[in-house]
Amino acid sequence: MLKKALEGILSEKEASELYSAFDQVGDIIIVRIPDSLISKKKIIGETLLENVHPARSVFYQATPVAGDFRTRSLEILAGEDNTQTEYKEYGCRFKVDVEKAFFSPRLSTERNRIAQMVQDGEVVINMFGGVGMFSIVAAKKKKCTVYNIDLNPEAAKLCDENIRLNKKLAGTVISIHGDASQVIREHLHDKGDRTLMLLPERSDEFLSSAISATKSGGIIHYYSHQHADKRQDAVQISKQHYMEVTLVKSEILGGRMVRAVGPRYYQTVVDVRITK
Repeated sequence: MLKKALEGILSEKEASELYSAFDQVGDIIIVRIPDSLISKKKIIGETLLENVHPARSVFYQATPVAGDFRTRSLEILAGEDNTQTEYKEYGCRFKVDVEKAFFSPRLSTERNRIAQMVQDGEVVINMFGGVGMFSIVAAKKKKCTVYNIDLNPEAAKLCDENIRLNKKLAGTVISIHGDASQVIREHLHDKGDRTLMLLPERSDEFLSSAISATKSGGIIHYYSHQHADKRQDAVQISKQHYMEVTLVKSEILGGRMVRAVGPRYYQTVVDVRITK
């Protein structure tokens, strides 16, 4: 759609370099632009605003997601300069700020998968819960208790707001602002039937904390980033890596490729049952 709309504005060579995929969160569009087309970023943004509905703002992602708070810098290209919006998924409403707190619409399928796996009565520890997406979708479907932990104060604040927005939950979500390792050490040791490790770039660093949080017989969802020449090999590589780094007896229940994050680079998840 974008390439077609830019016919006559971009040369054939420029069009071939354009990223055709973009993220839409509520009425906000976030686009990545190759360095070779930075001079055309305004016209790209204006074209997107004209052709995608509903949309009120188009932002260029100027930096990758980085840092302890998992944030990125966005530059307004067209429309209203406001990074807050409302997003709906699986019958839930979420207030998000696409610059101040991590959020990805591309994890929708994985959020639903986890929610389907959670059982009534479970205690779920979401170590890097952000604005509460995984936690609230799970609690919408199941009578569980979810501890949503995040170091970013903006994310924790938005999680509190999203809990209030979604009043008719089957379960309960408890938002905690703090460092996941410290919170687990002081309050949640051996409390979790299920633990989510949604920080794939630092999974090994926090694996011991995830094990500490999870009861013997409980399940850890271990997310990581893996290089693989072939897409179908990424999950097997992730399983092998987990077994090499784990500190506890583990039974691998399954795994999947969550999404591509770069050329021959994938986000994966391995589901494991641990025995202490």
